[in-house]
Amino acid sequence: MSRIGIAVHRFRPDALDVVRSIAEWASTHSSQVVVEESDAPSINSPHVEVGDVGSADVLVAVGGDGTMLRAVRSLNGRVVPVIGINLGLLGYLTGVEQDSVLEALDSWRTGTLGQDFHYDDRMLLEIAMWSAGARLSNHLALNEVVIEKRDAGHTVRLGVDIDKVPFTTYAADGLILATPTGSTAYSMSARGPILSPRMKAMLMTPVSPHMLFDRSIVLDASEAVRIEVLGHRHVNVATDGDLVHTLKPGDVIEVRAAEEVARFMRFEEQRFHQVLKSKFGLSDR
Repeated sequence: MSRIGIAVHRFRPDALDVVRSIAEWASTHSSQVVVEESDAPSINSPHVEVGDVGSADVLVAVGGDGTMLRAVRSLNGRVVPVIGINLGLLGYLTGVEQDSVLEALDSWRTGTLGQDFHYDDRMLLEIAMWSAGARLSNHLALNEVVIEKRDAGHTVRLGVDIDKVPFTTYAADGLILATPTGSTAYSMSARGPILSPRMKAMLMTPVSPHMLFDRSIVLDASEAVRIEVLGHRHVNVATDGDLVHTLKPGDVIEVRAAEEVARFMRFEEQRFHQVLKSKFGLSDR
């Protein structure tokens, strides 16, 4: 029996309807549907049970890019193919429209890898935080990690080393370390460049810098960044939009490319520049 995990935008009735249709489909195709405990009451289907979505054969994210981020986060580095169902506005990460959900599942169930579907592996960031020499926590991020001021009206000072060599001290509202996938998220709104998700690179973009040097830097995926909180102000650390820690002066955050990847399942070729063209309404010439 195949096992299908579900992550859903549980505050959208249309997303819940899609999940119920998937559950009905699964019940007639010898498949089991599992959801996280927090999602189960909203779905309210007899064909769905609470379980570990990371143990599924495939994970279906029903919502938009935010739901995709939550789905990848729930895997905690386990490589489970994720099918993204787009109910959102932009849908950079999702690959299947609402009316093609069951067709996509049929292709996965009976199709052949490389012919009927393929995998699109995306780079993740590994983030470690330290205080007084003791490790605080570790996290993975698909889009970005943001080190940002905690208190409104003040800048923060962040000392940056690249591969253990001092680079500079940023005086800014914050600093973004993004993957190529995340280059179309917060970093783009901070005037950072857009990178093809096929690249293996890390993008460092300051947020509202109060200094002459205000450019983004594209680093090789093998390069590691160490950031020390300087001055006397605390900073918030968020991964993929979720606040995970508040650091005090003297604390350190280290960011590098993770060994793990996020694996998306695609059913047709999606050239990234064509996705950009569609989302931004670009003309041919």
